[in-house]
Amino acid sequence: MGQTGIHVEAVRRIAAEIAGPAADGVDREGRFPHETFAALRTARMMSACIPEDLGGFGCGLVELADMCEALAQHCSSAAMVFAMHHIQLACIVRHGLDQPYFRSYLATIVAQQNLIASVTSEVGVGGEMRTSLCGVERQGDRFTLAKDASTISYGQQADDLLVTARSSPEAPNSDQSLVLVRKADYSLEQKGAWDALGMRGTCSPPFKMTSRGGVDQILASPFSDIASQTMVPFSHILWASCWLGIAKAAMTRARAFVRAQARAKPGTTPHAALRLARGASLLQSMRTNVEHAARECEALRGSGHETEVLSSVAFALKMNNLKVSSSQLVVEIVQEALQTCGIMGYKNDSKFAVGRHLRDAYSAVLMIANDRIYATNATMLLVLKDD
Repeated sequence: MGQTGIHVEAVRRIAAEIAGPAADGVDREGRFPHETFAALRTARMMSACIPEDLGGFGCGLVELADMCEALAQHCSSAAMVFAMHHIQLACIVRHGLDQPYFRSYLATIVAQQNLIASVTSEVGVGGEMRTSLCGVERQGDRFTLAKDASTISYGQQADDLLVTARSSPEAPNSDQSLVLVRKADYSLEQKGAWDALGMRGTCSPPFKMTSRGGVDQILASPFSDIASQTMVPFSHILWASCWLGIAKAAMTRARAFVRAQARAKPGTTPHAALRLARGASLLQSMRTNVEHAARECEALRGSGHETEVLSSVAFALKMNNLKVSSSQLVVEIVQEALQTCGIMGYKNDSKFAVGRHLRDAYSAVLMIANDRIYATNATMLLVLKDD
């Protein structure tokens, strides 16, 4: 096992020994998985994707995907928070290294293991990430920014926020910047509750955010470039890895149930094994899609044509299709596990229970609604050139 494998194995141990035992309580109480993130901070995993010359582990997208999957097998809320944090961190690593402020900030992440939350949603834009109503107001070398966010996952628990906004109050809604705001420089007014069907530990209520800071906290790259080259592919791959972990966990319980039935009647194949076989086939397809996308995206690093490919219509379609297919497959696979286990999968007090997994899985189609993605894909297909 190489150095990179050591980091993934460390997260797997945290997932099994800490995240797993706490998962039911996190879900039942709708609370943040504090113990899991205390362990991840101790292991310095909050800076996993920061380059080694800045003090991080230099983990690539494939390793991050493996970490998210490992966490999601035990606590999908913890996995999703970890994924969201690293999506934000990747945006800074890939687009901010030429700015002295952000190089210094990455050293702070390494030292303090800060948790970064994303503020892309906004009341009034209908879930469209590439549109902002709020704008950055600059006064000399300082800025102020206020945003009415429809949701901020783990907003109360985060140390820092990455916020999308119009580049100025006069800019078009699509002319956006990505702004880092620090804990001491922003305030959050909670506007509602987070009593959700699943992913309850992500703690994602709506907030009104007001902030200030220095203009050097604004990433120089336009958000359109950051979104297409980093935020969207990292989001769809790491989210899909979380959903893959949920699906694998449910199938693991289903397999244990069928094996118990087989041991009770040696020499026979339980009827439930048919459902298990179908779920296993779907899981294999899902894994192949997710792993292929992660490896393809990572292989572009340093290839000389990374920006061109990541910004292309064809690649955007590929990432969108990964999100849509994975978000649908995770529900289908967990449902197969439920039908495999029957009433023992339905009962919350059973060791074969998959109720939490199913509730968490249903969030997948809503994280950028699939209908919105289909509409975007339909437009892109009209202009996509044939190979």
